[in-house]
Amino acid sequence: MRQRQQLENAMKSYASLEQELDDCVTLIELGEAEDDDASVAEGEAALERLEEDAQRRSVEALLSGEADGNDSYVEVHAGAGGTESQDWAEMLTRMYSRWAESRGYKVSLIEESPGEEAGLKSATLEIKGENAYGWLKTESGVHRLVRISPYDSNARRHTSFASVWVFPVIDDEIEIAVNESECRIDTYRASGAGGQHVNTTDSAVRITHMPTGIVVASQQERSQIKNRAIAWNMLKARLYDLELKKREEKANAEAASKTEIGWGHQIRSYVLQPYQMVKDLRTGVTTSDTGGVLDGDIDGFLEASLAQRIKGGGPAEIEDID
Repeated sequence: MRQRQQLENAMKSYASLEQELDDCVTLIELGEAEDDDASVAEGEAALERLEEDAQRRSVEALLSGEADGNDSYVEVHAGAGGTESQDWAEMLTRMYSRWAESRGYKVSLIEESPGEEAGLKSATLEIKGENAYGWLKTESGVHRLVRISPYDSNARRHTSFASVWVFPVIDDEIEIAVNESECRIDTYRASGAGGQHVNTTDSAVRITHMPTGIVVASQQERSQIKNRAIAWNMLKARLYDLELKKREEKANAEAASKTEIGWGHQIRSYVLQPYQMVKDLRTGVTTSDTGGVLDGDIDGFLEASLAQRIKGGGPAEIEDID
């Protein structure tokens, strides 16, 4: 039913564009026939808006990967640097939450580990919505922030790093076999809000998959049983994502170096001082609207990286941003 709905939506989208194009052309032709400059201008403005809409939908049409239509997990981890990097991890977590909310997606905080003074050591979001994973899958990698530190009394410039990992939520149609003997399960007291129950009960669950080193955790629920179930689902999703990436590398061996993203692979720089700039180091897309980006306006970066990844375009020339 979901696949059918997606196909129906795609067909309706195309038909809508076609109808709007006919309406614009008709309006312009009528305006020209009657020397009505206002109608001609209105039709031309509508054509420009229609072109932007068509370009956006053309990128959505690229979301045809095996799991692109699924919901998504987003993990954010602070890099070395203590409070600076932990504050940056919290800023990134907020950025993805605001992006998802602006699209009407549902956002749930699955796990968070607060920093010692401020920020977050790590956080995991579950983002539910059509094509959530497809849109976000190219965000995996290292994100760098350059700014005057609010935590430095000498107001010196600091560079902070945080890693982002995006993987799909798997549904019941996908079966992933996990050998429980290869997993270590730890329970601990959840951090953050939650009242007396959080402080007295080992309800949070962490699972480590020994063969791959994958670690997942959940403290969303008050019940350890429920958190254990969520953690198992997250682990299966990570293993599924790992398998998808192996398939992609095998099918695109020559392009693997262009598409592989992971810890140690910087994908974007966010510079707040001494000037304002966000630059994607894979596509070359740049903007000076740093406030908008950190408030969730990242569609331009997502569209460019998605188009490059699917169409096989080469990476843009990378310039270091100090």
